[in-house]
Amino acid sequence: MSGLTSDPPEPSFRTPALGILFDLDGTLVDSAPDLVGACNDMLNALGRPPVALETARGWIGNGARRLVERALTGDFDGEAPAELMETAYSLFEKCYQENLHRDSVLYAGADETLAQCQATGRRVGCVTNKPGGFTRLLLEAMGLSRYLDPIVGGDDLPKKKPDPLPLQRVAGQWGLAPEECLLVGDSVSDFRAARACGMPVVLVSYGYSQGLDLFELGPDAVIDSLAQVLKIIDSA
Repeated sequence: MSGLTSDPPEPSFRTPALGILFDLDGTLVDSAPDLVGACNDMLNALGRPPVALETARGWIGNGARRLVERALTGDFDGEAPAELMETAYSLFEKCYQENLHRDSVLYAGADETLAQCQATGRRVGCVTNKPGGFTRLLLEAMGLSRYLDPIVGGDDLPKKKPDPLPLQRVAGQWGLAPEECLLVGDSVSDFRAARACGMPVVLVSYGYSQGLDLFELGPDAVIDSLAQVLKIIDSA
């Protein structure tokens, strides 16, 4: 497993959340090795040089198409020609489908945290910008799908994070107000989506933050371990 295993300081933030939404990439699963591996397989097929894993980690978080575009251009804000993008993305989809969970690993405490959140009677779901087909396959392969209902991918609704629509849709499905839920994520997209609908949000320190200072964003808490989610909700 990947992630921090030492006992981090206990967060002071508390919320009696009745529903908990988790991001996927960079929050529950370290999927960067396989995402970047698929990008490099795609680049190789196009006769282009590979990208470094540590560089490309900072490109994850805005959906698969943006990751592919960044890999093509070597630039976080890069824009690739539309025709090249279509060819490259089709190649990426094929490559990623073939190696979806070859080197991806759960972050420490992922399985246990989801199980315990569910055991308390709370609703537990996943909202990610990862395409829905890949999302469900990966969660099933990693043994997490049994805890999560619903599972919402980045192409399942008309808008994705940082738009609040996916969070609002899940809260509504649960019969809860956004303020009765909690989002656990790792990025500015998670933060903005939660703030836009009034949902409390905590960010993990070990994920794909794209180089941003998470404390400066101003989430309700920054945590170093998924196990801290249980302290946040059980002590409220």
